[in-house]
Amino acid sequence: MTEITSAIQVVPLERYLLLSITLFSIGLLGVLFRRNTIIILMCIELMFNSVNLLLTAFAAYHSDLTGQVFVFFIMIVAAAEVAVGLSILVMMKRNVDSVDINLLNRLKW
Repeated sequence: MTEITSAIQVVPLERYLLLSITLFSIGLLGVLFRRNTIIILMCIELMFNSVNLLLTAFAAYHSDLTGQVFVFFIMIVAAAEVAVGLSILVMMKRNVDSVDINLLNRLKW
């Protein structure tokens, strides 16, 4: 465990912060400006992964496993999000014959 922690601590924490902020920003811009549902789901996953990277880096730098436990729960939420998102996507494709997010209002009862 100490070998992994010392290997992660070779890279400064600021680099992990910068990479995580960059990934989160790319994901946020993708969610805000894209119209394709699949790309929006991928951008949400990118935002989850940037948070996972940051939590893992902080956990390694502070030698605390709490951040890694949070990463585990975020991965569970991400898997559930993919399942729900893909089921909504299948429903959209069946009813509207498109995956454009602007056509989502046609799925009302």
